[in-house]
Amino acid sequence: MRKNAPITVLCNSRQWFLCNTGGYTNDRKKAWIVNESDIKQTIEYVSDYSLYAYEAELRQGFLTVVGGHRVGIAGQVILEHGRVKSVNHISFLNIRVAHEIKGCANHVFPYIVKGRRMLHTLIISPPGCGKTTLLRDMIRLLSDGYGDFEGVNVSVVDERSEIAACYKGSPQNDIGIRTDVMDCCPKVEGMMMLLRSMNPNVIAVDEIGSREDVEAISYIIRCGCGILATVHGESVDDIRTKPVFRKLVEEKMFDRYIVLSNRNGIGSIENIFDERGNALYMPSPCVVGL
Repeated sequence: MRKNAPITVLCNSRQWFLCNTGGYTNDRKKAWIVNESDIKQTIEYVSDYSLYAYEAELRQGFLTVVGGHRVGIAGQVILEHGRVKSVNHISFLNIRVAHEIKGCANHVFPYIVKGRRMLHTLIISPPGCGKTTLLRDMIRLLSDGYGDFEGVNVSVVDERSEIAACYKGSPQNDIGIRTDVMDCCPKVEGMMMLLRSMNPNVIAVDEIGSREDVEAISYIIRCGCGILATVHGESVDDIRTKPVFRKLVEEKMFDRYIVLSNRNGIGSIENIFDERGNALYMPSPCVVGL
């Protein structure tokens, strides 16, 4: 929703305009044009008429509502001491419907466990190729147990509330019975807090990207805790060329690399590699249904 522009709906990788009658159209002349009142009423409704209660989330540019659905916002940023304090005059909304697919990790799960232990695993994927959906289902299987693998304690750092989709502290997505969540928390701080306080066998985190993330992961591995993470990229070689991630690959911190794409649909598994770069699985093609 953008003020003074048509409402657009993204579905099955196609964009449509929303009509005044509630249907869809390709003709922008028939589309519903969003006005200031539409934006205001939507914000009031999704925040349960208590927008101030979402102040911490608003600083990150979104709020999470019942069901785990996320509403991204944009407008005039208010700064305090050089940091974002809040967002005023909200004029743009991006409503993302929560999407979990149980069972999408079944096919790859045997490649990331060995006996009672999870192998350190990194999911590599370009944006929009299903990495968070796959990560979420892996967390569920690790936590609940699957096949001969008994469930273990999993701790999740959910910086953007996309994995567990917590609402007032309660996960809206199924992330397993042995999973603890640090919601809306920066990754490095969250990983250290969970390691010290929740006795995890596995720590899961989405979209690592900084040198501090890599250093925290290295520390966690040395402490004997498993790591399940995702990163934006096209391939293992692509990750290796980025200075911040080179250490991860060269020091063989991860035992498994799962590479996703949308070549044959969202969630296409391109391949799975071990720590030495040996291909363990190269489907032709396999789509895990994300």
